[in-house]
Amino acid sequence: MRFDFSRRRAAGAIGAVLLAAGLAAGHFSAAAQNSPPIKIGFGMSLTGPLAANGKQALLGAKIWAEEINAKGGLLGRQVELINYDDQSNPSNVPGIYTKLLDVDKVDLVVSAYATNMVAPAIPVVMQKNKTFISLFALAANSEFHYPRYFSMLPSGPTPKESFTEGFFQVAAAQNPKPKTIALAAEDAEFSRNACEGARNNVKTYGFDIVYDKSYPPNTTDFSPIIRAIQAANPDLVVFCSYPLSSVGLLQSATELGFKPKMIGGAMVGLQATVFKDKLKSKLNGIVNYETWVPSPKLMAPAADFFKKYQDRAKAEGVDPLGYYLGGWGYAYFQVLQQAVEGTKSIDDAKLADYLKSHEFKTIMADVKFGKDGEWTKSGMLQVQYHDLTDAANLDTWRGMSYQTVLTPASEKTGSVIYPYEKALK
Repeated sequence: MRFDFSRRRAAGAIGAVLLAAGLAAGHFSAAAQNSPPIKIGFGMSLTGPLAANGKQALLGAKIWAEEINAKGGLLGRQVELINYDDQSNPSNVPGIYTKLLDVDKVDLVVSAYATNMVAPAIPVVMQKNKTFISLFALAANSEFHYPRYFSMLPSGPTPKESFTEGFFQVAAAQNPKPKTIALAAEDAEFSRNACEGARNNVKTYGFDIVYDKSYPPNTTDFSPIIRAIQAANPDLVVFCSYPLSSVGLLQSATELGFKPKMIGGAMVGLQATVFKDKLKSKLNGIVNYETWVPSPKLMAPAADFFKKYQDRAKAEGVDPLGYYLGGWGYAYFQVLQQAVEGTKSIDDAKLADYLKSHEFKTIMADVKFGKDGEWTKSGMLQVQYHDLTDAANLDTWRGMSYQTVLTPASEKTGSVIYPYEKALK
């Protein structure tokens, strides 16, 4: 009897403890669910010339938010994304971030896509001492030196040079080595920075500049630019351009039969499916930067994401593959998530300290931040397009059959077709 009584008492005590724990857990869960969401604010280009890439990034961010909320949110709170269309217009950016911080009272901010949209946001977030993770901004912090800025772009510790360094490495390895080069840059933040880096690479790799000019962002007729470069007769041509001018330059070069020994460099837009579809065979032979390609090695950690993205892309009206910005739009939120979870806080000072001192694993790459918030190691690629016909379609762009990774050596999948003329069809 004594044993049975003790056992019953023990069982009752255990039951009471479990019940109390359950009630406490239920109370905590209810409190967490009733807590206001963590609001994350940002601009994004959903109209205008950058929209093809901005829409990819936004879908990547939405997938991240849905996944994290399904798991209970951050710090036991749901996440709410608040974003506004910057219309691909830098002059809209300061007003957007002022509204996010002063009116919407967001807890955290991240950037829109693109250098031209990130640079005008930095002074606004600096005034509020907010931690700021940017998306694909080339050396945007090189003048501000804001200590709470972190760049989600695999351009490494020398970001301006990294966009074209692989181009110069490949050119310098040819025998006989080409001698002369032309540089043409759109007069905009990204292109100026990339062209400054290209000039530094010219000196490093020992070429002679025979043409170096910029053109207005609203240029629509590129034939005078191509004719002027043809007249200079360079061996190499590097364009530093945004999507619409990237397309226009290559269309004019094809129409005018321009055939330098290598052409490409820092042309934004060629990575997006919509522009690949527009150019098709005109891409043959172009050597240009990339930040990620669907090689088996790089796809392995990202496959689940891209399946989700591509299943939704048509209904969302976005790039059907998402290889350029979709994955990175997800990945920069992964970095923010890991900083919040690591600090158990949304305090900007704590987040910045954590971002400076830790490495982050994402579906696109492993990331460690260094000086001015740039990556401590470059992950930039140079690829060459080849064997394309005007029958190229989505299945073509889905894989690696039409592109070869030339640099870095760790990701190389083949050799350059040189000179450029040999790759033309």
